[in-house]
Amino acid sequence: MVRVPLSPQERQRGERFGALLRQARGQRSMADVAAAAGVSAETLRKIETGRAPTPAFFTVAALAHALDLSLDALVAACAQDIEHGGEALSA
Repeated sequence: MVRVPLSPQERQRGERFGALLRQARGQRSMADVAAAAGVSAETLRKIETGRAPTPAFFTVAALAHALDLSLDALVAACAQDIEHGGEALSA
């Protein structure tokens, strides 16, 4: 299976998502949050830095739960592309 390259808007959305997670993590260590979410610290690092701009849904849900974030709030914060004429969030 060949993966279609991400658009600039999708990359920006991934970077925005990573920044939101980093902000929500605050002073907690990356290892602590990753362990609470059941993902590796490297996975969290890649998401936070934008190197993994499209994480799997269950990874996002686990991180949101570990950080006490609402999925609705994450979608709203990352959907700024829609408001600024960019592409809509993909399903």
